[in-house]
Amino acid sequence: MPLKLRILLFYIFSSMALQAQKKNNAYNYYIKKTTENIKIDGQVNEAAWQNAPSAGDFTQVLPMDTSLAKVRTEVKFMYDKKNLYVLFINHNFYPGPNVVESMKRDWNFGKNDNDLLFFDTFNDLTNGFTFGSNARGGQWDGLLAGATPANLGWDNKWKSEVSFDDNKWVWEAAIPFKTLRYKSDIKSWGMNLSRLDLKTTEKSAWAPVPRQFPTASLAFTGNLVWDSLPPAPGKNISIIPFFTSSRLRNFEKNTVENPIGIGFDAKIGLTSALNMDLSVLPDFSQVEVDVQQTNLDRFELFFPERRQFFLENGDIFNNFGNSGLRPFFSRRIGLNSPMVFGAKVSGKLNKDWRIGLMNLQTGGISKTAPGANYTVMSVQRQVFKRSFVSAMYTDKNITSDSVEIDPKKRYNRSLALEYNLASADNKWNGKAFFIKTFSPIVTSKNNILGMSLTRSTKNLQVGIDAEIVGQSVTGNEVGFIRRTNYFRINPSVGYLFFPKGKRMILSHGPQFFSSSYYSKNNGLSTEYTNFLSYRLNFRKQDSFTLWTANDFVRLLSDFDPTGYARINLKAGQKHSWASWGTFFTSRPQQRLSYGFETRYGGYYADGKRLRLDTELGYRFQPYMTIGVKSSYNKLNFYEDSRLPINLKNTTHHLWLIGPRIDLTLNNKVFFTNFMQYNKQVNNFNINTRFQWRYSPASDFYLVYTDNYFADNFKAKNRALVLKFTYWWNV
Repeated sequence: MPLKLRILLFYIFSSMALQAQKKNNAYNYYIKKTTENIKIDGQVNEAAWQNAPSAGDFTQVLPMDTSLAKVRTEVKFMYDKKNLYVLFINHNFYPGPNVVESMKRDWNFGKNDNDLLFFDTFNDLTNGFTFGSNARGGQWDGLLAGATPANLGWDNKWKSEVSFDDNKWVWEAAIPFKTLRYKSDIKSWGMNLSRLDLKTTEKSAWAPVPRQFPTASLAFTGNLVWDSLPPAPGKNISIIPFFTSSRLRNFEKNTVENPIGIGFDAKIGLTSALNMDLSVLPDFSQVEVDVQQTNLDRFELFFPERRQFFLENGDIFNNFGNSGLRPFFSRRIGLNSPMVFGAKVSGKLNKDWRIGLMNLQTGGISKTAPGANYTVMSVQRQVFKRSFVSAMYTDKNITSDSVEIDPKKRYNRSLALEYNLASADNKWNGKAFFIKTFSPIVTSKNNILGMSLTRSTKNLQVGIDAEIVGQSVTGNEVGFIRRTNYFRINPSVGYLFFPKGKRMILSHGPQFFSSSYYSKNNGLSTEYTNFLSYRLNFRKQDSFTLWTANDFVRLLSDFDPTGYARINLKAGQKHSWASWGTFFTSRPQQRLSYGFETRYGGYYADGKRLRLDTELGYRFQPYMTIGVKSSYNKLNFYEDSRLPINLKNTTHHLWLIGPRIDLTLNNKVFFTNFMQYNKQVNNFNINTRFQWRYSPASDFYLVYTDNYFADNFKAKNRALVLKFTYWWNV
């Protein structure tokens, strides 16, 4: 190992050892039990609330983190044998209405005045839960894991209400202990509290958080100290049956179907920290459609998981590797064949050990889309204060007999090992991982090695990523692997300046990164991007970025640069170009919001590419927001010897337009109408979704979907789905 690398690693691990004490360990809230009946109505009427201690004196996080918050917030907690109760009293610095985009669930954090709380129920500074509300009662809940953003797809059973006047708004909530996962034998949880007030552009937290980190970072939690051990959740079994009735029409095949579906999900608390999830004949028709993107890349796009079954403790399965190298990608399951059943056990065994076991079966629908069984096993062991080592095994086996399928896809397996680094002060983050894939005919050159390391301070962020991927790596039957047979290195550096005084510009600075790919066979450069940008962050929270880049690509396979014309450039050709662009987002306090992203410069075969992305929205707060996103790409090709004759002297206009209406009559009734016109894939989509949360975590859905050819608006298919779900605690 090189001497400089050994010195660096010694410095990192020495820093971690010196920082064993939790940074905000002096911040303690002492919670007490109540025997009073607490009504969740957003009112501070009960005597128990009057007697509960307050967590106040929040510290400013943004725009700067050097003073107490000027907006006053009081927070109180108490509990009984069933629920944890929370009360936020949010005093307004400026009187009048608060900024609220809508009352929909899991709203956009930066566009709503809001309260959030974060629980580290195992005191591991790594995994936890977040709950919150905006100023008109829109709920927020999600899972926290490592340095990744909160997973807001997680949805569980709890209650909250909001009241407000010109001088303050109050959020009151009851979170059942059955909703949480925790160790029942520890008397202290990690906790932090956060508030965003857009009228003053102030974000604040109870336990101080440096401005370069999100308030959700569990590295900076204080402590929620119980007067006795937290109540055990008792028998914790929830059954969530559903019923669907659909009408499906396929205009291309001239068929009409009226299927009826019945199934259920179940959650069984094996312990207060370990949970079993079951799903039988699941239906995901109510899941919101993906926001499409124009794809002018040579590789497939990544879309996040939205299905509930896969979300609880999803990080222990889905976070291995990096964004382009995942040994397990749950969206592969059920992609071509419907899921029949699934079982998952996940959670904490004790303070140090965490496990995830999952088995799923899909049903075959044709000889080329057979049924398959998926098994995923993962284990995680915490080391040092916030770091951990993990191992995972995945296995996909075709279960249908006599199917017409490539022998290479009869089974697909992988083994992954990973070390995640997170220092106690969150300034060092990184990982190192090894993945080995297996298939029937591959016995060598099937390894992946990767690493990443970043150092983040208030002014400076420095990082490096590297990965080596073998020529015969498989894995896209159950994982997400963009490309094979390469070595990649990606250094990056960014710096922020903070002008003194209350100036219009809060911070500004440059960022540079370089991403280079080399052939693993001969070491030749196959692709690189050098990117330099300069960003201005304004005090009112608008931002503007100017950037320039230069790119080089040696094509390793034939490639259609338009993404739709099916006219390919040939493998082996070399292409290079330069480009520049801008990025702007407006301040969130305005009812009219807007933003744009531009790109202009070269393209493949000395062509030209113009890109203009725009976003425009208006909120009739808090009931409705309307908006439209558009993406326009203009591709010009000229007389170039590398071009096929059909691409010479041609111009291509690629439009992607997506208008959207979100209507929230209250925090329990939601209506969304979303349309997408995508010329590249020749599709015009309409998706209308009505949701009524008639009881906590229980819903009625009515979903209408229509697809047309974008070039002539001839109908492709149409679906109308009605769905009932009910959350029943046994």
